[in-house]
Amino acid sequence: MATEIRALLDEGEARLGRVSDEARREAEILLGAALGKSRSFLLAHADERILDCEATDRYEAFVTRRRLGEPIAYILGEREFWSMPLVVRPGVLVPRPETELVVERALAHLPADGGGHVLDLATGSGAIALAIAAERPAVRVLAVDCAAEAVELARENAVRLGLAGRVEVRQGSWFEPSSGLRFGLIASNPPYVAEGDPRLAASVRRHEPRQALYSGPGGLEALTAIVADAPGQLEPDGWLVLEHGNDQAAAVRALLAARGYADVATFRDLAGHERCTEGRYPGGS
Repeated sequence: MATEIRALLDEGEARLGRVSDEARREAEILLGAALGKSRSFLLAHADERILDCEATDRYEAFVTRRRLGEPIAYILGEREFWSMPLVVRPGVLVPRPETELVVERALAHLPADGGGHVLDLATGSGAIALAIAAERPAVRVLAVDCAAEAVELARENAVRLGLAGRVEVRQGSWFEPSSGLRFGLIASNPPYVAEGDPRLAASVRRHEPRQALYSGPGGLEALTAIVADAPGQLEPDGWLVLEHGNDQAAAVRALLAARGYADVATFRDLAGHERCTEGRYPGGS
């Protein structure tokens, strides 16, 4: 490979053009990681020659892995979410920017100076649970996932971010690990892709965990189960906040209304897609 920063980026961009709509940006991220430099450094020193052969070899390896469709988060072992650096690894879903909308809506129902208890279902890397805990210091969060890999990673992220004292992570299926408990708010980014949905990117299908993506032939199975069972663990007037597919909002609103939730509303993500629906459960289960 070339050794000038600009040339390295040009080569990386050309190789990544087939797998990414942001090939230049991704080349900058990968070269910055390989060199231990920021993207701003790369732009300011575009004519600088790189003499560190190990660094350029790392960059070459990173670009090759990305060209084969592997998510950048897995390549670098980290993904930023809610301005927090989260460790990510294969076997656990990569946190997406649109999931920050779930955090926004949860925080809207949690007073800044108030306490309370929150349940995060299908926590994955712990993104939602940790973001809520970081923003609401008096709130305690229970994060649940059925996958051992996710539970281990969420615990690791809680420790790294200094939030392990207020974020407990348990392994189990949906509401089983929280049996007998009540929460003022339940949040979830559950699996919601229908089996065989051709819209899911091939790279996601190949690299990210199937159980965190798919939810039966219709894509609504997990959402249906959560809507049905959440009242058993919600406090009176507690909130349920759910992420879902961009074509599932009407179905989720119907599920919530049929189960007796009030104040049902859907919110759009930054791309303009209906991405998050919430409802308040007015009484006991």
